[in-house]
Amino acid sequence: MATHAVRVNNLVRAFGDRNVLDGLDLTIAPGEFVALLGRSGSGKSTLLKAIAGLDYDVKGSGELNVPDEVAVAFQDSRLLPWLRVLDNVELGVKPGNGRAALAEVGLKGREKAWPSELSGGEQQRVALARCLVREPRVLLADEPFGSLDALTRIKMHDLLRELCARHRPAVLLVTHDVDEAIDLADRIVILQDGRIGLDIPAHSADRTHLLSALGIGVAA
Repeated sequence: MATHAVRVNNLVRAFGDRNVLDGLDLTIAPGEFVALLGRSGSGKSTLLKAIAGLDYDVKGSGELNVPDEVAVAFQDSRLLPWLRVLDNVELGVKPGNGRAALAEVGLKGREKAWPSELSGGEQQRVALARCLVREPRVLLADEPFGSLDALTRIKMHDLLRELCARHRPAVLLVTHDVDEAIDLADRIVILQDGRIGLDIPAHSADRTHLLSALGIGVAA
């Protein structure tokens, strides 16, 4: 059995003269949930896109070992407005499992709805169902709950936790929310200067320490 689902070694990504990712190393074990924090512009989304295979300009002497079975959830659900919910879920895959995936995310009976008829939280549930039908070994999530209200975010946290426990993908969650990282992840890593500057188990993470590592002062 593979000891890692994702392995990144000495990865470089430059924009002009600046290396946003500068010899970065990261491994994620099968079934492990990793939250990725960092200041704005630190390269969080750049790393996620590289792992997803969406960045063709990653260069350098690095390695990027990722399985083919990867699914990505973005902050915007990216549903096609001219397709009904079930068709959005099954887009690009063999039809047949979309109804079960929608039932898993609590949207049984909404298969024929249009995206415009759904709330923001429901649209993100559809996006998660679209990931599930691909049976991913790796789930990449780029601030998927960032635009939701506080109550809906809590419900989506619970749903994501349940889905990950059931399907056991390796997860890389990009987030700006320290509390979200502590609540959901097995492990928290912080990007600093193009590399992993901090890598700790979530159960031992201290909120004040994390905020300090992100350059955010906490009032006494």
